[in-house]
Amino acid sequence: MIVATAGHIDHGKTRLVGAITGVDTDRLPEEKARGISIDLGFAYWTSARGALIGFVDVPGHERFVRNMLAGVCGIDLGMVVIAADDGVMPQTIEHVQILDLLCIRRGLAVMSKVDRVDARRRGEVRSEITALLGGTSMRGLDILEVSTVTGEGIDAVKEALSRAADTMETRVCGGRHFRFAVDRAFGVQGSGTVVTGTVFSGEVKVGARLRVSPSGAVVRVRGLRVQESFVGFVRAGQRCAMNLAGVAVADVARGDWIVGEAIHLPTQRIDAEVVLLPGTHAALTPATRVHLHLGAGDVLARIVSIVGNAIAPGARALIQLVLDQPVSALHGDRFILRDSAAQRTLGGGTVLDPFARATRRRMPGRAAALAALATSSPEDALRALLHDTAGVDLDRFEVMFNINSEAAHALYGDLDVAIIGSEPRTGIPRERHASWASHVHAHLSQFHAWHPAAHGMQVKDLRDAVAPLLSLPAFESFIQEVAASRRIGVKGGVARLPEHDPAANPADRVLWERLYPLLVAAEIEAPRVQELAREVGVGERALRDLLYRRRATGAVYRIGEDRFCLRSTLAALAATAASLAQSSPTGTFTAADFRDAIEMGRNLAIEILECLDNVGVTLRVGDERRLHHDYVPLLGASAPVVRVRDKGSTKPPSKPDPRVQVRTGRKGGPS
Repeated sequence: MIVATAGHIDHGKTRLVGAITGVDTDRLPEEKARGISIDLGFAYWTSARGALIGFVDVPGHERFVRNMLAGVCGIDLGMVVIAADDGVMPQTIEHVQILDLLCIRRGLAVMSKVDRVDARRRGEVRSEITALLGGTSMRGLDILEVSTVTGEGIDAVKEALSRAADTMETRVCGGRHFRFAVDRAFGVQGSGTVVTGTVFSGEVKVGARLRVSPSGAVVRVRGLRVQESFVGFVRAGQRCAMNLAGVAVADVARGDWIVGEAIHLPTQRIDAEVVLLPGTHAALTPATRVHLHLGAGDVLARIVSIVGNAIAPGARALIQLVLDQPVSALHGDRFILRDSAAQRTLGGGTVLDPFARATRRRMPGRAAALAALATSSPEDALRALLHDTAGVDLDRFEVMFNINSEAAHALYGDLDVAIIGSEPRTGIPRERHASWASHVHAHLSQFHAWHPAAHGMQVKDLRDAVAPLLSLPAFESFIQEVAASRRIGVKGGVARLPEHDPAANPADRVLWERLYPLLVAAEIEAPRVQELAREVGVGERALRDLLYRRRATGAVYRIGEDRFCLRSTLAALAATAASLAQSSPTGTFTAADFRDAIEMGRNLAIEILECLDNVGVTLRVGDERRLHHDYVPLLGASAPVVRVRDKGSTKPPSKPDPRVQVRTGRKGGPS
């Protein structure tokens, strides 16, 4: 458990930590000389029940609020210290406001220096503390009275801290990448660069490769230390020191993060929900300059309004923060805003979208997306985003919520997400995927009816008709997926239905109506062009031209050099190959197996298999073949080829028998 002190200067925070841990956290010579804390101090204490508790002692002077803010990032419990003689003071109020804005709900209220006052004064200060905490996330805390001079109440504070450690929930490690907030960096002779800070998420082992963010420097973990012990790994919720190889002390500093490679994605635009303190002197208006304190860092930023204009004191609003320099931020990070002079705390908030865009801030869809991101659960956020937006950039989503690939895969399965494309991947509900595919087919059918001479419909126009809010690259990936199933054709940014032939004419239709029955009757025998031309009474060149144009639409397929069969016939042959593979213990079959199944000559059987290889149904491995893709999306459903002979025949003929019929279970006429 990590505990940070809070309170006005000279209220006894450092002495209280020393009384609990035996450690003087004032380490700087100036702190020793002046008797005040200037920078963060650190100490550890192991409770009687074995819980390790880390203390971050923060400075109480108003000039060092920046250091105080660096110390309270990532803590589990705030220990507010109020001196009994002074009572609640200005920095007491500001520190409590900061803890409240950071949503620190666990804490202790400690009235220090009680040896200096009488019982009446203790009662007055108790009332002040109760009133101060009453409207915050820390309301209702027990108030413990202590004196580091007499020792009064110290054991009670230790017991309260021990109970808090026993009941603290473990931070989530599984499914998250490592993320560590740096609050101090220094060099150690013989070891090199050492950083200290808090592990926000995940875990890391000695030897791991990580990134310094936002700079991007690649580092290796040479060693890890918790309290006074070297350890092999650290995990979320621990304070530790990391010895890093690959980076100089000058290249890492307070405010940096040490992160896993996958979540190193610096940003300079953040969409956030912010609340202003009621006592803020003036409203925040667009272009207001502020100090953004996020993690242990401090960077100047400019406010851009998303909804409305000025934000009144005490109000809650959505804003965009445009930063002067890159930072590392993720969804759910809490932050504090202070004025441009760094003199007053204005408010605080939560990062919703750390990778915000400059455009479309006020579009209705953007408001819906930010409303979806207002939840802390990746599952709830993704469910809402899938419902309220055209598509979800899954690469950004995984970084934004810091979820690794295994956790993301499980989440997409639970929510039945269909994934489009690869860079980036776009997620949509699977039912919407099917609906869009149906609408694409309907729009293309209508387009061909209205524009029979046009080759097809521009993909951009099709996107505008089917999914206008989806990005064009994502829609192009979707169209390619639909095209892979042979339901449509796409070439040169133009989509069409496979059966559409812009060059079709009445003479073609007449010739096809004469040719189609011959292809049906021939079935798997796949007649040569010369034979077909003789049957229909046209020249080979004219018939070949028609067959090649029909082949482009997917109506017929070429087998070998000069044979053609119908799509449905090839589907029956593919079903036969699938049946052979499925019935084989090894999942493979030979050309001889296929020849015997269809009872055709070896050369034709091999040509048919080569055609199935080209289509993608089968894959040749040495002298055998196995299934490569399901034939149904490619060619359509069909039953395997079945040879039917005269009753009493027990031996397959060595040559095609005119008495044999081939059944493929197909119906239909010319298309």
